[in-house]
Amino acid sequence: MMYKPLPDGLIIQKSAINGLGLFTTKELKKDLNLGVTHVAMDGFENGYIRTPLGGFYNHSDNPNCIVYNSSPGSNGRPVYKYLMTLRKILPEEELTAKYTLYEVKK
Repeated sequence: MMYKPLPDGLIIQKSAINGLGLFTTKELKKDLNLGVTHVAMDGFENGYIRTPLGGFYNHSDNPNCIVYNSSPGSNGRPVYKYLMTLRKILPEEELTAKYTLYEVKK
């Protein structure tokens, strides 16, 4: 099986929000787990490694996705963070979530 950095139907393209963003080419249903955005790893900024999925969604105060935590590891931090849709998302929409791991600079 060939490595795919993003789930089927998700692409990275220019964003009106900031730089590049994560977009869908197909309809996504509500409560769909899109995959892992962050993996806990000591020694990295904020204690996490970002996956391609986690590196390109942009912040919104009115997001269409949420980042949720896995169970905590031995250090008390979630081992993984996942991106899940909050509502149906239509083709060509940008996927957004509220940043909770990083400070949003305005």
